[in-house]
Parts: sequence; C-alpha cells; structure tokens
Amino acid sequence: MVASLLLRGHPLIRLGLRNRGLCTGVVRVTRRSCCTAMPASTPPGGGLSSAENTTSVLSATDPPNYQRWDEPGYRKWKNQEEEILSDIDPVISLTKEILHSNRYVDGERLTFEDEKIMVDRLLAHHPHAEDKIGCGLESIMVDRHPQFRHSRCLFVVRTDGGWIDFSYQKCLRAYIRNKYPLYAERFIREHFKRGS
Repeated sequence: MVASLLLRGHPLIRLGLRNRGLCTGVVRVTRRSCCTAMPASTPPGGGLSSAENTTSVLSATDPPNYQRWDEPGYRKWKNQEEEILSDIDPVISLTKEILHSNRYVDGERLTFEDEKIMVDRLLAHHPHAEDKIGCGLESIMVDRHPQFRHSRCLFVVRTDGGWIDFSYQKCLRAYIRNKYPLYAERFIREHFKRGS
C-alpha cells in the first residue's frame, strides 16, 4: 500500500519517508493549505482559478515571509522592545530573586531598600493600588499564596494589620501601558504569560 501511495505521489507519505532519509523526492505543498486564511480578495465560496490552485515546490531560495530588520517599522519595534526590556529587567530580576530564592523566608518583611523598589517600581503602578493599600502601607512581605500554597507572592501589609497579595506582573503591565503606549500591547503579548 505504501508503494502504491508513493507511486501516486501522496505528499504525506513522501514527507514522512523523506524525513527518515528514505526518499529523495521534492515535497509538494498546495498553495492554499488548511492552516492559512483565505485572502480578502477571494470570492465567497473559495473560487480559486486553476492557476492559483496548482501545487508549488518549496525551495531553499524562497525567502520566509517574516519581517526583516531593514524594514523601518520592524527596526523601530526591536529598538523599542530593547528599551522596554532594559527598563523593566532590573525590577523583574529583583522580584524573582525575592520570590524564588532563600533570601526571604515565608512571612518575612522586605528590607527597606527592597521595599522601596517594590513600592516605587511595582505597587505604585498597580491598577488597584489604592484598594490594595487601603488604610495605609505598613510594609511589604513575601509569603505563600493562601489559595495556591506552592506559589510565593508579594503582600501589602496594611497599618490596620490586614494584608493582601498583589501581582507584580499586573504592576509591570500597567507601567508599560502608561510609559510605552504605542508598543505596550505587542510587548505584553510577546513577553508576558497569559492570564497573569
């Protein structure tokens, strides 16, 4: 059966054998695959001409359809991306060190220097900072999340003794949206995990 499919030129069989080094043929790919969207100019019903619906051969000389460094928009984006990364990297590194190292034990208050950075560079930009601080800020501490016991996070300790967690990623996203509005959404989409 494999031989009959090979003789008929079935592309999936030829691809599988080629990847194993058993076939030296050229893999043919149809121009319109199931993974690509139809162009806006295609009439309803997908009526492609016979020339457009033919198969084409991929070659090493066909350039990929990626943005190039010499395109002005791409260069501007990469420069801005680098600037944002260099701006937020120190606070991300410090936050991860606080949360994931033995520097602080669970329930420990941050040092004055670390607390100042967390308040100025993170908490001040949280979308609900006033609600988090409430009656007043006593300190910042690191502890286990009440629901997700394997996760450590930062907490605002209020002057009335209450405490509430805050997401450093929410703080950073708000900071980036405020300082870099033109590039914020793309940067967040590419550099922050979803849902955090």
